[in-house]
Amino acid sequence: MATAKKTTKKKITAIDIISKYMDHVLEHGKTPPTIYKFCKDIKCTEADFYEYFGSFEGLKQHIWIALYDSTVATLHKDKDFENYPNKDKMLSFFYTMFGNLTANRSYVLFVLKEHEMPLKNLAQLKELRGKIRHFATTLIEEGNEGKAYKITKNPVQLFSEGAWVQFLFLLKYWMDDNSAGFEKTDVAIEKSVKAIFDVFETTPLESIIDFGKFIVKENFAFAKSNS
Repeated sequence: MATAKKTTKKKITAIDIISKYMDHVLEHGKTPPTIYKFCKDIKCTEADFYEYFGSFEGLKQHIWIALYDSTVATLHKDKDFENYPNKDKMLSFFYTMFGNLTANRSYVLFVLKEHEMPLKNLAQLKELRGKIRHFATTLIEEGNEGKAYKITKNPVQLFSEGAWVQFLFLLKYWMDDNSAGFEKTDVAIEKSVKAIFDVFETTPLESIIDFGKFIVKENFAFAKSNS
């Protein structure tokens, strides 16, 4: 007599929960009311959820880390990446990161505008800040290795924090960018990275002035279009 085969239920993964959470937010226009209700809707247990995340806030932070990790993984698929000049590494990082953000633009715009208080929306970027500062720190330390005198070396903490501030500026710029293919954001990335690395290398300030003119021009155009 044949016996029925017992089917094993596939274990839900962190990626599954992230995907279903992002879908829920976009379909309902709000965060699920409770973890219990969310888990019931996606047919998993609360224990499954808590195996990966401690709360919805933890989940939201993890989504940003997943975007960062995907960016870095993509960069390292290029076997020549490690041999790039540091400026090109930073350019590649920002281009790839904002490509990932664009692929998830609806979700990103929602969670960054969810609350009326901007600082509350930015709280989810706490873990991402550490990741971007670490990435920038590595580049700065590599650059400092080639400098013989301490006075010519770039202060790691200052410039790693500068990279984070640069990311926040570009994020805001990208959120407001209505150009086709977000080409204006690409220009902002190029000009801002060039300006930062000109400071690193203590070269003339033409690129900083060029970047400043670009920002003034874009802000003026934006203000004029909304007047």
